[in-house]
Amino acid sequence: MDLAFLHPLYEHPGPWASVYVDTSRHTEATPHERHLTAQALSRELAEQGADDATCQAVRSALEGLEHSSEPHGRAVFARAGEVVLDPPLARAPLRDSAHWAPLPHTAPLLELAGEDPVCVVAYVDRKGAAFELRTALGRQDVGSVTGRQHPIHRTSTVDWSERHFQLKVENTWEHNAAEIADALTVCQEETRADLLILVGDDRERRTVHERLPQRLHDLVVEAPHGTGSRLLDQDVEQARQEHVRQRAARELERFLAAREPDGEGRAGAVEGVPALIEAAREHRIDELLIRPDAPDAHREVWIGEDPDQLAVRRTDLKILGEQHSWPARADDALIRSAVATGAAALSVTPADPATEPAGGLGALLRWS
Repeated sequence: MDLAFLHPLYEHPGPWASVYVDTSRHTEATPHERHLTAQALSRELAEQGADDATCQAVRSALEGLEHSSEPHGRAVFARAGEVVLDPPLARAPLRDSAHWAPLPHTAPLLELAGEDPVCVVAYVDRKGAAFELRTALGRQDVGSVTGRQHPIHRTSTVDWSERHFQLKVENTWEHNAAEIADALTVCQEETRADLLILVGDDRERRTVHERLPQRLHDLVVEAPHGTGSRLLDQDVEQARQEHVRQRAARELERFLAAREPDGEGRAGAVEGVPALIEAAREHRIDELLIRPDAPDAHREVWIGEDPDQLAVRRTDLKILGEQHSWPARADDALIRSAVATGAAALSVTPADPATEPAGGLGALLRWS
């Protein structure tokens, strides 16, 4: 997950209100229920010590969602009476929550807003294709391509003239497949799609797939539906989730390989809070790997005013010359550091617990 959109959260000092709210339920009673949720979450912030102005800013932002049709949810980050960032979520949170802390509680975003693949569905037939953009927030037509229209059908006879006609049919199919592949390549570049789903007859899907640039082949999924059928939302969501799982699995494989020391005893990955803190201070983290609800995620560390001022113990910060310090969650402190140094972060849920980083927190390094 690219963390650049979080920069506004670290341009101001805390403390911060961080709220996650579910907007996936839509009934006649929804506006009233969301009004009550806004009141409850603002009260919860006040009980945690938030100032009145910030509680009111959060409440107003949540009340603004009373009639929202957003399919999943929203996060709200506020301080000093102002909402600084309120990104939509790609997945609904398990429950509504509110946090008041020295740092914004951004760790849930890795699972709720991160790794949301942009998907282009290409409905392919012999005459051309239509392209549809799919994200967690809905669908949108993003173009079409029309190839040669004649001839496009085979015949069943075998005399010379018919064989000549069938050769023209083959040439038409090949030409149209090439045009579709070219148009789909442009569409992928314009939308920056992470996933391309080809829908159509087996031969037509395969012919287009083969003509796409090699760099796109790993992004392609061929859907087992016939020509003209429209993919259901659950079909697309299944493909998107599988893409996310495979991406996380690949990164975990990289991590497992990198944490083994090389011939000189140097490793390209670290795990556990002390090692991660050291790597963060030295700006060596390239990608954070965090398991949701990891035991070390809640571990208390100490932070200073700057992102690279973090330590396992408060006395360590004083040794480093930092006069002001506050306790913070390890995951939120590491994410702040990652944002400041341009590192990425990824939520991982390994099938085998033995393959996850110790304590559920790890990192691939820029250098050993």
